[in-house]
Amino acid sequence: MKSHLSIWDMAEGRARTLLTVEDRIEAPNWYPSGDALLVNGGGRLFRVPLDKPALQPIDTGFADRCNNDHGISPDGSTIILSNHRGRGSEMFMIPASGGTPRLINEEAPSWWHGWSPDGKTLAYVAARGGSRVIDVYTMPVEGGSETRLTFGEGHSDGPDYSHDGKRIYWNCDRDGHAQIWVMDADGANQRKLFADDHVNWFPHPSPDGRHLLYLAYPPGTEGHPADLPVALVLCKPDGTDRRRILEFTGGQGTMNVPNWAPDSHAFAFVRYTA
Repeated sequence: MKSHLSIWDMAEGRARTLLTVEDRIEAPNWYPSGDALLVNGGGRLFRVPLDKPALQPIDTGFADRCNNDHGISPDGSTIILSNHRGRGSEMFMIPASGGTPRLINEEAPSWWHGWSPDGKTLAYVAARGGSRVIDVYTMPVEGGSETRLTFGEGHSDGPDYSHDGKRIYWNCDRDGHAQIWVMDADGANQRKLFADDHVNWFPHPSPDGRHLLYLAYPPGTEGHPADLPVALVLCKPDGTDRRRILEFTGGQGTMNVPNWAPDSHAFAFVRYTA
C-alpha cells in the first residue's frame, strides 16, 4: 500500500502530490502557520514541512496508538490527539512541538474532530454509558463538563465548525445513509443540507466561509471504510452547487479531520494505491 499525501490548489483546480510513502498515513491537518501538515501513521504523529516534505516524528510520549482524529489549535501552540488505551479512544493535549500527553476528558471513548475558531471549544464524537451509539459533543478546551448535541438519532461523526464558529457541520445517517447535516453551535436548528444516493462523510468548511468540502462514498457503503472508490465534493456552505472534483481510491484516512489551508487557497488529502 502506498499513501500519496496530496494538495488541491483552488486557483489551479488540480491536485499535486506532496509526498508518497510505502505505508499508510492518514488525516492531514494544515498548520495555522501554513508551512506544514500534520498526519498520523503507525500509531504516531508526524509533521510534514511543505518546502522539504518528509515524515518528521512528533514526540507523543506514551500515546503510541494515535488514530486519525487529531488537530492543531488556531494559534498553532497545541495539538489535540485521540489515542487508544484500555477504555478506547481518549483525547489528549500536547504542545505543538511534542511532549507528555495530558488527558482533557475523563469520559471515553471520545474522538476529536473540530476546534472552534476562537480556540475555546472542542467538537468531538463519543459513546457514553456503555452505548454503541456515537453522538456529537462539545466541551471547553481547558476541560470541564461536556455538552451533548445529538441524542442517538443515528450514527453521527465528523463535526467541524463553520468559519465564524456559529454552526457545526457533521455527517449522520439518522434517516437512512450518511448525509451532511448542519446545526447551530449549541445544537439547535439541526437540518440536512441535501439528499442524494451517495454516502457522504467528513464535511469541512473553508476558513474563508466560501466552500464546504466533503467525502462521497459509493451508494450502499456502510461506515467509512478504507480503499474504496471515493470522490471529493465541493459545494457552497448551504449545500448548493455540488461538484465532484476528484475521484480516487481512499476513504478512511483521506480527510477525517479539518484539512484546509489557513488562507483557504488549498486543502490536503490522502489517496492510496496498491
